Amino acid sequence: MGISETHALTTVLPSISWIPLARGHAERADEMTAGHRTRKAAGEKHAIEDFLYDYYGTRPAQLRRWHPGVGTGLGPAPDGLAEHAAWKFYTTRTDGVVTLDVEAYMQARGESVRYIHGLLTATASRPAFSGCFGLHEWAMVYRQPEHRRHPLPLRLGQAETDKVVEQHPIRCTHFDAFRFFTPEAVGLNRLQPTRATQVDLDQPGCLHAAMDCHKWASKLGPAVPGALALDCFALAGDIRLLDMQASPYDLSSYGHPPVKIETPEGKAEYVTRQREFARRAAALRARLIRVCDELLGPALAAENREAVAPHNT
Repeated sequence: MGISETHALTTVLPSISWIPLARGHAERADEMTAGHRTRKAAGEKHAIEDFLYDYYGTRPAQLRRWHPGVGTGLGPAPDGLAEHAAWKFYTTRTDGVVTLDVEAYMQARGESVRYIHGLLTATASRPAFSGCFGLHEWAMVYRQPEHRRHPLPLRLGQAETDKVVEQHPIRCTHFDAFRFFTPEAVGLNRLQPTRATQVDLDQPGCLHAAMDCHKWASKLGPAVPGALALDCFALAGDIRLLDMQASPYDLSSYGHPPVKIETPEGKAEYVTRQREFARRAAALRARLIRVCDELLGPALAAENREAVAPHNT
């Protein structure tokens, strides 16, 4: 299937350019996942980093696979076509250039692309809120002395942890954090997020909304340039560390100091780091939106923006 004028190639990379890019991407991905792969082979768990693989379903082998991204074609290599020619959602032109088959891709994933585009656009349109102080993790263990999500001791003990929750307003906007609140904590949240209201509520200051850039990059798959995919994964890893440092868990066994959000100093540190992550996520979110724009084309992208416009107020 050919490339339509709407989805015409903007760049064709010769093999002398894309082969080193693909090799460098694989090396970067291998470095980023080395610890996880070593632990998995040894049957070891990691309460901080496993989240990126277990919750998001990240596969190191998939992460190391480089894609040029929508709109970029790969010229033939000295020994033949780019290996992408045999991959799902790729097509080969008569001149030997291999590129994403946008029509086939959109036929299979168009609904997901429209949803992701709408969610990211709505999220990007809002001001960042930085007054939550990571209390979602505390709400996940509130009055929960057993069966916690992580096999780590509580830094303050159960009673003092519960007091922190009770002494602070809980203002979690992200459904995928809220859905893990203990039953006793659910009613304490000022909002009651649902999957149906995610487009209405996700905001750019939320750590989980920022980590989800990795989720959406993964779901967009071969349409996302390799560098953007790894940048999103790197951000998710950095945020996950703060997420756990600011949690009620004792991370001393991992050598990480706590961010004591129950103190003024801890709150200030959390907000400073949260705002920097929001800045990084905003740039990645904008790049992901551009990927969706290219996939949808001008008319559908504009229509999709109009569809989520009521959520932007």
